[in-house]
Amino acid sequence: MLLEPDDLLNLPNGESFELVDGRLQEKTIGARSEEIAGHVFAALHQFIRAHGLGHLFGSQTAYRCFSHRPRLVRKPDASFVAKGRFLNDQSPDGDISIQPDLVVESISPNDSFEEIEERVNDFLKAGVRLIWIVSPVNKTVLIRRPDKSAAMLDVTDTLSGEDVVPGFSCPVADLFS
Repeated sequence: MLLEPDDLLNLPNGESFELVDGRLQEKTIGARSEEIAGHVFAALHQFIRAHGLGHLFGSQTAYRCFSHRPRLVRKPDASFVAKGRFLNDQSPDGDISIQPDLVVESISPNDSFEEIEERVNDFLKAGVRLIWIVSPVNKTVLIRRPDKSAAMLDVTDTLSGEDVVPGFSCPVADLFS
């Protein structure tokens, strides 16, 4: 039986799942991956709040912004929506129906390349402006953009919010310490 996005909101323990083409898919994240995602979240949170840039969400926030796949609900490890994009600048009570401006994915031990690539492509097709794919094992951040450009950063580099989170920067090494 195929489920609809609203069905996910009504499931017990629905926070552990995404909906992929109407089918439940468990979203698990390893402890180290969750810790690294938390470091990224903390760095962003402090900066975004200090500068009043918008809304930052954690790994339980669901997005239904995929017109190319209407039975798709994704939950990135962290996401940012710029100020002024929500009605009355208030985040909704349930799932979010607009695309985030920034998505952060922290790779877990059980994630395959194909799964990560599918997630990234879904978000890019939805109009996400910047994606950071964080690898706890390699201590790298892969940056993906809608224009198909990409960059790989390691612990000697500095991560930038570019024009999506203007002014934000963080040494990549800080994410892994």
